[in-house]
Amino acid sequence: MAYVEAGPADGEPVLLLHGEPSWSFLYRTVMPVLAAAGLRAIAADLIGFGRSDKPAEIDDHSYARHVEWVRAFAFDALDLRGLTIVGQDWGGLIGLRLVAEHPGRFARVVAANTGLPTGDQPMPEVWLRFREVVRTAPTLDIRRLIQSGCQTKLTDAVIAGYEAPFPDPSFMAAVRAMPGLVPTSPDDPAALANRAAWQRLAAWDKPFLVAFSDRDPITGAMAPILKHVVPGAAGIEHPVIEGAGHFLQEDAGEQLGAVIADFVLSHPAGR
Repeated sequence: MAYVEAGPADGEPVLLLHGEPSWSFLYRTVMPVLAAAGLRAIAADLIGFGRSDKPAEIDDHSYARHVEWVRAFAFDALDLRGLTIVGQDWGGLIGLRLVAEHPGRFARVVAANTGLPTGDQPMPEVWLRFREVVRTAPTLDIRRLIQSGCQTKLTDAVIAGYEAPFPDPSFMAAVRAMPGLVPTSPDDPAALANRAAWQRLAAWDKPFLVAFSDRDPITGAMAPILKHVVPGAAGIEHPVIEGAGHFLQEDAGEQLGAVIADFVLSHPAGR
């Protein structure tokens, strides 16, 4: 797994996880804000994305493998402890599993436009249409997928940044695979583990911030559920990032960075 860092090496670590079909480039305006606050910002590229290795077959990818790949990166390779995790889209689907399964490693959680589906509830229609497009389109248009999740009009240079990891279709197995890995039925291979994760999150009493945007039809319904279920979310003021779409890091990166930094600094570890 490839990653980039910003901020002091001895600062409190903040692991930033992206989703589909982006990469750590998504956090390029978030990281300087965290670094300026004295935090160690670490943005990883999920396997199959960014500068990370790209297994070439769709069947190379599974939910469990992606959880394990990030676990090995964060704990075995970097030995991160006292960690704040920021998960958006698939970054949350993976990150919330890690928090539930390895709670001792984490000090705080920031959930941003994400969730933890178990297949027991229907997914939004807009997401089902997205999954069908990714599954059936003869060619995948990264520009369209990214721009459709943003409220701001992206420049050609920014679009080129998102397209760079995928020079031809042979690099896109993960992009093709990820929507099909989201549990949409109760007997999905990941459903049992995600249900267990919800049970553990229902006992999570460390600080838990829900920082969603106001213009994401895919994940918006998850915000009140997370606030209600997770004890660590109680008593915290949860911001709504206004005017931002699914990729809120792109639409309001500096604002999100300030929200994360304030959350970390105002909730010291162990208190």
